[in-house]
This record gives sequence, structure tokens and C-alpha cells, in this order.
Amino acid sequence: MDEALKAWLTLSLTHGLGGEGARKLLRALGSPEAVLEAPLSALRELVRPSLAEALKRPSDSDKLAEITAWLEDASNHIVTLADQDYPQALLNIPDPPLLLYVKGRLDLLNRPAIGVIGSRNATAQGKQNAEAFSRAMSDAGLCVVSGLAHGIDAAAHRGALAGRGSSIGVIGTGLDKVYPAAHRELAHAMAGQGALISEFPLGTPPLAANFPRRNRIISGLSLGCLIVEAGLQSGSLITARLALEQGREVFAIPGSIHSPQSRGCHALIKQGAKLVETAQDVLDEIGGFFTGAGPAEVDAAEDPFLEFLGFDPVDIDTLAQRAGLTMAELSAMLLTLELGGRVAVLPGGLYQRIH
Repeated sequence: MDEALKAWLTLSLTHGLGGEGARKLLRALGSPEAVLEAPLSALRELVRPSLAEALKRPSDSDKLAEITAWLEDASNHIVTLADQDYPQALLNIPDPPLLLYVKGRLDLLNRPAIGVIGSRNATAQGKQNAEAFSRAMSDAGLCVVSGLAHGIDAAAHRGALAGRGSSIGVIGTGLDKVYPAAHRELAHAMAGQGALISEFPLGTPPLAANFPRRNRIISGLSLGCLIVEAGLQSGSLITARLALEQGREVFAIPGSIHSPQSRGCHALIKQGAKLVETAQDVLDEIGGFFTGAGPAEVDAAEDPFLEFLGFDPVDIDTLAQRAGLTMAELSAMLLTLELGGRVAVLPGGLYQRIH
């Protein structure tokens, strides 16, 4: 393990520091290495004395050894805020994780994505809707993000894995644990065809407080969130609120007025969520050029964008500045061009025009 990653891990594993405290230290001192090398007096000016003292103690060698061994599996990764593979969409949320443990495909972290969430106690129709919508949106090139929970989440993952765009599961435990245990086979499929991610260290058990916290990552990774089925007390409504706060779209599927599992969706629709009846309704709202029938044609109206791209490899931040587009607009347009064979994705998150 290199010293830079060790410093990031030490910062993230400091009990009580949290994301806000860590970001405050990073803003003031510049890097995790600089934080750990700073004198105690400087740290005390930025955080509580007890936290400053904790940062000066030796790293947890046993935990670092456990993580080092975990990283020996080629499918396991850790991405930090400083890495190119870190999801760019999460940089725009108020509380981005310092780092993410990832099992599976790193390339999915920066693909255009849609969150699909809902009740754990879903009806048969709700699960069927989740799977069908997710399959259609995956076939349109989107990555479906959900939380690997019972009910709607599991159905969404299964539908997405059957399509072209794959799926990301954001979990509330360490990646060395599968929760719920009944989803071990699904988690294995996700790790092989998609990705599982967590901000929680290895060994973290299924603590109740961690599941609402991971919801900001589900919404943050996504262009929008689709709530398939939810009661009035469903945690999915928390995710919908987070999505709105993050500037994401919120969609809801209506149901029977007699079903308790539809009342949360109806409440969201009353509050301004977009009512959707088909997957294409969602696709039309988040860009208008995704289609389940196959790659969309690139028409002449997109030629000016290709001029912004030029012919040399370019990163997404530079491209956003040139084109004057939001990350959501840019990601969706790049996906369309990629599916149309006009743009190639290169290692390091670079894009290049194909001519």
C-alpha cells in the first residue's frame, strides 16, 4: 500500500472525525499526508483537542493490514477524493465520502446512472415494475443504482444486470459482509457484472444508522431517482428528499389508491415528483436520447459538440468548461456519442472523438 492511500485510510478511520471534519482539515492543510504531519498545535486550531490527539497516534496497523490483504484481489479497489476514478457526480453533493471501497467494475462509477429504489415489503407488481423499468433503462445504456435491500432494490439490480448498462449496489456495511445474507448470490453477480460500493470500512456490521446515510450516495451518483413503490414511512422518501437537495430529478410510479405501498409515491407526485408510466418517460426527462431499441442516432445538431471535443483526448472537466454544460447534460451526451460510435472512452477517464 502506498503512503498516499495509507494517509487517506488513516484519516477516514479516525474515530469521531467524520467527513466534515476531514474536509475542514484538507481545505486548511491540503492533503492527508500534510494533515498527519502537521504539529499538534495546528490540528488543535482546526478540530477538537481529542481529535487532534487521535490523529497523532500511530495508524491502526491491524486494520491497514486487513485492507492491504483485501486489495490483493484484483476486483477490489479503493478510490479517494483525489483519484480520477472517483465518481465525479459525488463531488457535487454536500457530503461526498472521503473514499469508497469498490468491488467490481470501476468504469461504472462515472457512467450516467439512474437510482431505482422503493419498499422492502414490495408487492409482486412493484417488483415486476422495478425489474422491467431497470432492464429497459439498462438497455438504454444507463447504470442502475440501488441499495441491495429486499424488495424493490433487489428487483432493480436483477433487471439492470440483464441489460447492457449494468448496476451499482451501494451498501451500508463493509464490503466483506453481505446484508441481507439472502442476497449473497445477487451480490456475487453484482461484483462480477457490476459493482458494489461502500464508504464504510471492512468489518462494519449492518448498523441501522448507516443505511439512511448511504442513501445520499445512491441519489448522488444518479441523474435522477425513480421511486417504484413506497409507503408513507419508507426510507425511499428520504432518498427522494436528498435527490431534490442535490439537484437531481425525482420520478414516481403511481399505483392503486387502496395500496399502502403506493401512498409514498402519490405523496411525492403531489409534491412535484414526475409521474411516470414507462421507462421511456424517465429517459425522455433525463436527456431524451436514450432508447431501449439500441444506440441513438447522432444527428447534425450534435456536430457543434464534437467541435468542442476536438480530436485529442480530453477530461470531462475541461470538456464541461468548453461546452458550458452541466455534468448531467455532458454525461448523457457523451454516452449517446459513445453508443453511436462517435466517441471512445480512454483509460484515466479521458474521452476522444472517433473519426
